[in-house]
Amino acid sequence: MTIESHFPSLSPVHEALLAQVPVREHTFIETEEIAYEHEGLPLEGYLARDTQADDRRPAVLILHDWTGVGDNVRMRAQMLARLGYVAFAADLYGAGVRPTGEAASAEAGKYYRDLPLLRARVAAGFTHLLQHPAVDPARLAVVGYCFGGTAALEFARTGAPARGVVSFHGGLVTHDPSDAGTIAASLMILTGAADPVVPDEAIGAFKDELRAAPHVDWQVTSYSGAPHAFTVPGSDRYRPVADARSWRALVCFLDEVFA
Repeated sequence: MTIESHFPSLSPVHEALLAQVPVREHTFIETEEIAYEHEGLPLEGYLARDTQADDRRPAVLILHDWTGVGDNVRMRAQMLARLGYVAFAADLYGAGVRPTGEAASAEAGKYYRDLPLLRARVAAGFTHLLQHPAVDPARLAVVGYCFGGTAALEFARTGAPARGVVSFHGGLVTHDPSDAGTIAASLMILTGAADPVVPDEAIGAFKDELRAAPHVDWQVTSYSGAPHAFTVPGSDRYRPVADARSWRALVCFLDEVFA
């Protein structure tokens, strides 16, 4: 028997993309809003998992773009749950903070200007997921989109015990002095070759910083013709080929780091 429980429902374009990942037999995919907090600030994330699984599962923390927890990360959480992972879309802003337009840019800017706070907010979600009874605490990964991609890479710089960290079209922040030497996770950076937010110069500088920490396992892939936010369906920046290729890259990466 295969059953799914969706709450809340996704937009039609997100439902259509979700349908491309088939549901496995004998699964019950359950989703729920999760209340937690960071230093007294209420947060509200989104969890998706197969409640029929009777063993602890590898888990993926998903970090949202600058609009907060919305359909895109909810969809990705369900896609990952269909593959057998416990997936948790963390809230980096605060419960009810779901900005759009200029407000989203302003909200994200608060965290770009305070990277220690951004790292700590990711850590709160990571710790919450780590403690979930369905999760294998030795097998966690972090995946971020746009603003969340930057957040994921910043979190990796804390030396977090994640098996892998993935950035989809996230900004690449270099540090002076560099703290790349603290990175313990394998890194995969998936970026658009036509992304003005992440030009070739930024990619080169980021690679140079990682090269100076030779123990770090990393890879960078650029997708031709892909602008910023190329994985967001329903937007004029969505590129289905780059999205499909980057999704397959993620699936293979998770298979590898969780093996």
